[in-house]
Amino acid sequence: MSIPSHLSSYLDQRGARYEVRLHEHSRSSAETARTAHIPPSQLAKSVILEDDSGCVMAVIPSDKNVVVNEFAHMLGRHHLKLADEARIAALFDDCHRGAIPPIGMAWGIQTVVDDDLEANEVVFMEAGDHERLLQMSREQFHELMRAQPHGHFCQSPVH
Repeated sequence: MSIPSHLSSYLDQRGARYEVRLHEHSRSSAETARTAHIPPSQLAKSVILEDDSGCVMAVIPSDKNVVVNEFAHMLGRHHLKLADEARIAALFDDCHRGAIPPIGMAWGIQTVVDDDLEANEVVFMEAGDHERLLQMSREQFHELMRAQPHGHFCQSPVH
C-alpha cells in the first residue's frame, strides 16, 4: 500500500519534506516503535475523540495517553469521548485500522498537537498502514502543524 492520497496530496501542497521508512508489520504504536527501532517519544500517535459537534484528533507521543478531561477543557468541548472504531474506520477509509496518520487536517478533521512532540529532533508518524512511517525533522513537523492548536494534554500511563 502506498501513502493514502489524502495524506500525500496534503503534504505535497504544503511542500513538506519527509522520508518514508519501512518497518516490520506491527499491531500497536509500542510495537511500531520497537520494530522501527525508534524511541516511542518520537512517534506521533493520533487519538480520535468525538462529541455531538463531531470528531477531533489529538496528536501525542506514542508512549503517552490523552488526558481527556484536560483536552476537552482546553477546547471547550466538555462531552468529548474516545471515538469508536467504526467511526474512525469510516473517516479514514483509505487507512488501515490502527494506523491513522496524525495529520487529521488532510481529512478535514480538527487536529490538536501536544507540546511534548515539539521537543523531539525528529518526529515519526504512521503513514496509513502497518509497515510505513513518515520521518520528518522537528522544523518540518513544526511548520506542518504551525496553524493547529497546541497545548499540553497527555501524560505517561499509570502502571
